[in-house]
Parts: sequence; C-alpha cells; structure tokens
Amino acid sequence: MIEAVGLTKRYGDKTAVYNLSFQVRPGAVTGFLGPNGSGKSTTMRMILGLDNPTSGQVTIGGYPYRKLPNAPRQVGALLDAKAVHGGRHARNHLLCLAQLSGIPARRVDEVLGVVGLQDVAKRRSKGFSLGMGQRLGIAAALLGDPQVLLFDEPVNGLDPEGILWVRNLMKSLAAEGRTVFVSSHLMSEMAVTADHLIVIGRGQLLADMRITDFISANSADFARVRTPDTEPQQREKLTTAITEAGGHVLPEQDGALRVMGLPLPRLSDIAHEADVRLWELSPHQASLEEAYMRMTQGAVDYRSTVDQKEGLMQPLPPGMQPPMPVPGQGQPGWYAPPPPQQGGQPFAPPAPQGPGPYGAPGAGQPNPYAQPAPAAQPTPAAPTKPEDAR
Repeated sequence: MIEAVGLTKRYGDKTAVYNLSFQVRPGAVTGFLGPNGSGKSTTMRMILGLDNPTSGQVTIGGYPYRKLPNAPRQVGALLDAKAVHGGRHARNHLLCLAQLSGIPARRVDEVLGVVGLQDVAKRRSKGFSLGMGQRLGIAAALLGDPQVLLFDEPVNGLDPEGILWVRNLMKSLAAEGRTVFVSSHLMSEMAVTADHLIVIGRGQLLADMRITDFISANSADFARVRTPDTEPQQREKLTTAITEAGGHVLPEQDGALRVMGLPLPRLSDIAHEADVRLWELSPHQASLEEAYMRMTQGAVDYRSTVDQKEGLMQPLPPGMQPPMPVPGQGQPGWYAPPPPQQGGQPFAPPAPQGPGPYGAPGAGQPNPYAQPAPAAQPTPAAPTKPEDAR
C-alpha cells in the first residue's frame, strides 16, 4: 500500500504539491488524474524517492522507498519510457537492471515475452518506436515481480491492440492483490480500467473515491424524451405534465426534451396518464470525461485560445487567387484524395489489359469513340547545295 500524509513540495516560490494525503490500496487499479501542471509527476517522483518532499511523507508498505530492502524487487515503475541508453540492446538493458537487483537472467526473457518484444530483444533501443519504448519500460517495471507498481501514461504511443493489452495487464495485476497506481490523461481508458480515482488540481486533492461515485457526484444524470415530431401539441402537453410533477424540462436542438429530477418509470407513467405517445425514453449517464471536466474546470493552468489567423497569414502575391475550399472537407467521413501517381498523369487509372467489361476495348484495341488525331505535317526537306547535285 502507498500512503501519503501532508505531502508538500516547493521549488523556490513555486508550490507543486500542497498538503496532499491519500492511500493507494492493493487489489484495485487506482487512477491518478489531474490537469497538466497539477503535480502528478512530482507526486510519483516523491513516492519513488527521486524528489524529497518539503514537508510530509510518503511510504510504501510503511517504509520510505529508500529504506525498502532491495526496492526494485518490491516496487516497479514506469515514469519515462525514454530513460534508456539508446545504444544498448533491449535485452541487455533489462539484463543490467536484473543484475543490479539480483534478479536471475531467465526473468529477462520472461518479461520480454510478456510485453511482446522477444523478436526485437537484440535491437538497439534507439531504433524503437514510441510504442515499443513503452513496452520496454513496462517490462522493466515487471522485472522484479513487484507487489507495488506505478505507471505514468503507460499507453502513450500504443496501438489499439497494445492499449487493450495494457488495460488487461493492469486489471490482472490488481486481481492478484498488487497495488497498481496509474496516471493518465485518457479519460475513456481510465473509465474502463480504474476502480478508484485520486484527482488533484494545482497540487491539492480534489477527489478520492470510487470511479462510480466520482461520476455520480460530479455530473447530472437526465433522461431524453421525444414525442412525435408531427404533433407539437403533445410535446407541450408532456412538458406541462412533467413540470407539474416536479421535474425540470429543457428543450434540445433536435426536438427532444431533457428531463431531470424524475426517474424513467415515473416519466413513463406521466406520459401514459397524459395520453402522450413517446418516440423515445432513454437514460443518459455522464461519462468520466464529463465529470472530470466539471470538477477540474477551475484548476486548469493552461487554456487554449482561438487562433486569430487574420494577423498571421502572409499576403498573397499579386494576381494569385486564394485556394477554393474543398467540398466536404472537415466533415465526418471525408478523406483526402489519393496522391498523384509517380511518372504518369495525376489520379490516372491504370491502363486496362485485354478487353474491358461489357465489351469495352482494352489495351491495344482501337477506341471507336476516340477523336481522330490531326494529320501529321510533312517535314520540309533540307535545301541541297550545288555540289551535292553533282
């Protein structure tokens, strides 16, 4: 178990973490959330003894990290996947870590298989992609078969298969009774991976609760109700009935009604009593992203603004017209056209071989609808010199 009590860290006049207290219990995946600059990485570094807290303390199993006997056998961590010597082979990198901690060499080959890097074990890490580097970092964290694991953005650069693998790995490790602490900005992934959440903002604790409780406490559930579009009087009749029953009704852009304050069975009864036909009656539960944004909207340090392109664009040269907008560009389902073919006409299809479909002429056959080519003009003969006539 990880326990932080009154944890505070200052860098000069900058307070990165202030009076932070929490527990990360075994047997569950605990998500660590917060905006950029909220102090998540600093907190993880203090857990691992890489930074000393200004005040307070953080312990693992009741001991500070630096006092744990053979700490790599008890705690595994992935904070920076790029913290690898680029000229070292993947297997040699893990072998060095294993020898420093008294871990047998056979364990290196085991974790390489777990993360799927056994086929590239003898490649230098500087040639690894971002996803391969993440897998190597996860292998290093699993090397000592530890009971406590910390991961900072473990799915960065991974493809969908890799993300699913990491998700299942975290859950399986927690199911074995290990302590799993995961920091991530991917709300959709945290929603299906984490059991418990710790949320901080500007270095202070904002929430420490189960993920289901977090969503319920920071969102407003509602129901969508739709009446026949051809009968607007039924929509007005239902709105009046719901309001009289104590519900709150808000119209939506597509013509449906958003109803809050009443459960779905009660809404069904109200519609039946008012003799109103329903085309839709569906519940809506806020996502983790909606709940997170609602809670942290006042703790964001870096906010984007609208790009005022008018003041940045270079003037067009004289006589040049601005580019025409591409129809459909930016809309869902739009894709850019394929690039021009090399050595031929742009977007020209390959020449057919043999007779085409439906009897169309193929290569080497005359096209009956082709326009006749203009007759070639004879090239005038070069003038002859008098001596050539002899």
